[in-house]
Formats: sequence, structure tokens, C-alpha cells
Amino acid sequence: MIVYLMGLLYMTAGIAHLVSPRFFLKIVPPYLPFPDVLVLLSGIAEIVLGTLLFFPTIRPWAAWGIIILLIAVFPANLYMAYGAPFQALSAWLRWGRLPLQLVLIWWAYQYTK
Repeated sequence: MIVYLMGLLYMTAGIAHLVSPRFFLKIVPPYLPFPDVLVLLSGIAEIVLGTLLFFPTIRPWAAWGIIILLIAVFPANLYMAYGAPFQALSAWLRWGRLPLQLVLIWWAYQYTK
């Protein structure tokens, strides 16, 4: 099932937050307080929600949690798209993350029922 792929995707992303927080710290907008805590919490949330997708009885709750998480981290994607520190990166990479968020929200929504 594709839902298990989604679960693994979020678990892997969450582990990356914990193992290599430096990248994720860079994309936290400077106006948000405690970036290290935000990166840690978002990583833990991804691991937990990705794991919960494996359990059909609570899968809808996990999917809603993922949607909320994707909306919560959207400011980081916006900051990466237009923020001065990232202008050396490819525009495709910087701006491509924004529509990808919509695709990921749609994908998670498929499991909310």
C-alpha cells in the first residue's frame, strides 16, 4: 500500500531532523523563537505521525496530524523560497517545495476517512 510509503517518508524525514538538524535550522524563519526546539519537535512529530499511519484504526488521525504539520512548517518553505540565505540554490529547488506541500497535503487527505 502507498500509505506505508508515506509513513516511511515521514519517519525518514523525522529522523533526518534529529540526525542532521543543521539544514533544518537554516530554513526556520528568523522571526520564530527557539528554532532548535522547533526542529526537534517537528522531527519527532514526523516520526510519530509516520509510524501511526501503519495502524488503520488511527490512520485518519495521523493523516490529519500530517496535514496540520505540513501547514505549520509552510513558513519554513516560504522562507527558503525567498530568503536571502538561499538565493544561491536553484530556483526550482527553492520554489518547487511550495507546490510539493500541496501535493503532500492532498496525499495525506486521502487517508483522513
